[in-house]
Amino acid sequence: MRRRTLLAALTAPAIARAQSAWPGERPIEVIVPVPPGGGLDAMARILMPHVCSHLGGGARFIVVSRPGAGTQIGNEAVFNAAPDGYTLGAITAPALPALPIERSVRYRTAEFAWIANVVEDPNAFFVEAASPLRSLGDLAAAAKAKPSAVSYGSTGVGGDDHIAMLAYEAAQGLPAMVHAPFLGSAPATQALLGGHIDLLVGNISEAIALQRDGRIRALGVAAPARFDPLPAVPTFREQGFDFVAGASRGFVGTPGMPGTMRQRYEAAFTAALAEPAFLADAARLAMPLRPLIGGAYAAMINEMELALRALWQRHPWKDS
Repeated sequence: MRRRTLLAALTAPAIARAQSAWPGERPIEVIVPVPPGGGLDAMARILMPHVCSHLGGGARFIVVSRPGAGTQIGNEAVFNAAPDGYTLGAITAPALPALPIERSVRYRTAEFAWIANVVEDPNAFFVEAASPLRSLGDLAAAAKAKPSAVSYGSTGVGGDDHIAMLAYEAAQGLPAMVHAPFLGSAPATQALLGGHIDLLVGNISEAIALQRDGRIRALGVAAPARFDPLPAVPTFREQGFDFVAGASRGFVGTPGMPGTMRQRYEAAFTAALAEPAFLADAARLAMPLRPLIGGAYAAMINEMELALRALWQRHPWKDS
């Protein structure tokens, strides 16, 4: 008997009892697979109070940080939790569908309960304020001159920022620069501020206060148009690099979650994402929203996974 089938059989009576009390019996555990302080953590903390209010029944939540292995540890914790509706994962893609392509993981992407995408945050390249690099062209020239002297940080191998750099290197015909993966955007940003890396590949909305304060500077944003809160930052396309990409951030449930719970989650997220109070919170944080619910979210992830597998065939990124 497969592990998940056995788990379902053993936990079925407990799940049946839990459904009658859900969601107020105990807090909903929201597992965030990166350290506190980044965009994924902020999304969970900002949105979940609104979701709980729409779930009703005394719903409440706690955020549990489970960082490590490029989000793999947290993703596995969600996938292998009891399917009783009390565990959600705040996930980021393409990292979640990318990891099983390049390594062995204890989850299967398609089997998650895909509840709601919230954010689509474009990739960006950042430097410390005093850096001599002023554009993507400057970066290419520095890398061509001596790639081993240019280091960049990301949130891990196979994540959206790492893949963005691989695409940039390939498009510019550059040798590989020195890659320093971190557990999350917060420690990577600290490494940039401390002068430990030359470049940070991340997402445009993250550390926006540091950008506005002039402590870091974005060389470009991989979006179709300039980012409204930072209109001085040019797009990659404006600099001759035809590339659009970013991080999708949303919420998934454990496989086997009862259909009634899943439907209530989808309804609660739909209402919360349209709530004026949440929209004001998101605007205050310059959070670029892209709401997708249920099947539409799953379809987007499936399309992304197909593109990632095609990229893997052309340019395996495991040892990059």
